[in-house]
Amino acid sequence: MAEQTVSTDPLLQPYTIKHVTFRNRIMSTSHSEGFGDNGMPKEPLQRYHEEKARGGIALTMFGGSSNVAPDSPDVFGQLNFGTDEVIPYLQNFSRRVHHHGAALMVQITHLGRRAQPTTGHWLPTIAPSAVRETVYRSIPKAMDVFDIKRVIQQYGDAAMRCKEGGLDGLETMTGGHLTGQFLSPVTNQRTDAYGGSLINRLRFVREVHAEIRRRVGDKFLVGIRYVIDEKTQGWLNRDEALEAAKILEQDGMIDFFNINLGRIDTRRALSEDCMPGIERPLAPFLEDVGQFKAEINSPVFHAARIVHIETARQAIRDGVLDMVGMTRAHIADPHLVDKIKRGEEARIRPCVGAQFCHAALPPSCIHNPSTSRELKLPHTISAAPTVRKVVIVGGGVAGMEAARVSAERGHTVVLFEAGDNLGGQLNLAAKFSHRSNLQNIVTWRENEMALLNVDVRLNRRATAEDIRAEKPDVVLIATGGTPYFSGFAGADLCNSVWDGMQHPAKFSGQRVIFYDGIGRHQGPSCAVHLAQAGASVSYITIDSQLAVEMGGSEQVMHRKRFQQHGISVDIDLQIARVEQVGDKLKATFVHELTDTEHSFVGDHIIIAQGTKPTAELYHDLRDGAINSGVTDITTLIANQPQPQLGAWPSGYELHRIGDAVSSRTIHSAVYDAFRLCHLL
Repeated sequence: MAEQTVSTDPLLQPYTIKHVTFRNRIMSTSHSEGFGDNGMPKEPLQRYHEEKARGGIALTMFGGSSNVAPDSPDVFGQLNFGTDEVIPYLQNFSRRVHHHGAALMVQITHLGRRAQPTTGHWLPTIAPSAVRETVYRSIPKAMDVFDIKRVIQQYGDAAMRCKEGGLDGLETMTGGHLTGQFLSPVTNQRTDAYGGSLINRLRFVREVHAEIRRRVGDKFLVGIRYVIDEKTQGWLNRDEALEAAKILEQDGMIDFFNINLGRIDTRRALSEDCMPGIERPLAPFLEDVGQFKAEINSPVFHAARIVHIETARQAIRDGVLDMVGMTRAHIADPHLVDKIKRGEEARIRPCVGAQFCHAALPPSCIHNPSTSRELKLPHTISAAPTVRKVVIVGGGVAGMEAARVSAERGHTVVLFEAGDNLGGQLNLAAKFSHRSNLQNIVTWRENEMALLNVDVRLNRRATAEDIRAEKPDVVLIATGGTPYFSGFAGADLCNSVWDGMQHPAKFSGQRVIFYDGIGRHQGPSCAVHLAQAGASVSYITIDSQLAVEMGGSEQVMHRKRFQQHGISVDIDLQIARVEQVGDKLKATFVHELTDTEHSFVGDHIIIAQGTKPTAELYHDLRDGAINSGVTDITTLIANQPQPQLGAWPSGYELHRIGDAVSSRTIHSAVYDAFRLCHLL
């Protein structure tokens, strides 16, 4: 393929809609960031989006599901566009983003039946018909004509606030929200002028957009986040969605269609279609969107797991999209566009689809700790005033991040790894077929460390003498941990999650009793891994549900896989003892609620209880450390250099990070390393 240049790259070509010219074809779509402070878009939210603008993006859209009315309350941290109080915040937000050359838009909506009647003002939810919503569990009031007129006006009022706030445009939201509830035949069972035929079901959407256009005028951009197929028999299908889109286009009220597919009123639909995660193919809906675009004349935007630059480029080159949404890719790397411009596509931090950004709000990235922490942590690392020698022991994700960041600071970095490759426990996690993309977290850091000339020494189990011989200024212990079983007799008869992931064939044709005492990814992933290898798995957890520490969409996918592989689940059970019974093993558990004992017999018992720190080297080095190996957490939390920095006449600073401290997560390990090392 011919090398792309700024002048020829389809992604970097400007695009104009009415008076707004986007400097390139890359955007971030609106999502629920969860930064809302009493419903207002204050500085943390503004800085989160400003970083994307600084990084070269053309359009950043904020405020997914921003509410226009009090009976569409804050359910998951949305913004409130139902009050004039929002305007000055928008004005400052617009100035901030426009200063960097990017456009700024918002999504305004009414949740309808997707709201909750027990939050906000405790108002009943409303919908075209009294059809219950399953995720947020509301039974709505069927709207009367007074409700309809009121909400239409509230959309117009919110749109005016957008315009007065200096935004470049807005979009409304159909799929699963109030306008979409009118459009879908399952949620609209009315018999008046707003129900029945497609033209009637579309009436509310048209009236909302007519009022918005009347209030903001012709120049302000108004689009629609539009579902082109709800992908369920009896719901809105692609033929009706296309017919409705053509009517909206003829009305002249819509400036762009921002396309998505599927439903959002079930956890499965939300995780498989609306926000596809790590288990779904990349860019799964581009063909559907291309077919829709071929039938209309309006500009088309779309985002759904488009994380590779070449995929985005091809979508623009082939005319499938006019603007390509790379929302989660920007959560991973908000400077994505500038790296394309500099010819550094290989240095873009990859989105691995782990859905960590869905699990909690604000939406942090599993391996970019700066995202959503822009007020505290930089995305661009500055050079250190003094070059130091940093020695790191352990090549897992914590050690690799420490090496990368320290080298970016300009320090001389040596990394010791006892094994023959880098990655640590991530290499085990990536063995699970649905999480193989996690390997990109390792690969990206390997490439960065090579570019930054980190001295990586594999197959070197470093001793205290080895470390001292390097004459380091800073020593970072990232030696991780090993599986640890505690609190029960017979632990020596059990296997670990590591055993299951490394040697699944050993368990083929065997009955495995799996005990999960932590509720993270390791347990469910290993259980499915073993079932795929032919084991019969019974799963027992101390928690009240499967994968309790995971986000909602991840829990759904784990439950689905358990059902597909016939894995039974017993909850609220604490392991008490394991004993040999003939050629079998018997595991006895105590029920957390009833104190009754329950026993299970199998060929193998696998335990997930986290890891115990491998910290012997750290303790060997503490006596020689001028800070005694103490990381000052007050300054760490305040994002300040450790108090000893630059104060030592001789000797070394010593810290430990990641699982070498305690059993942590990927994000915890990366965050540990980054916030310590970016100030070394």
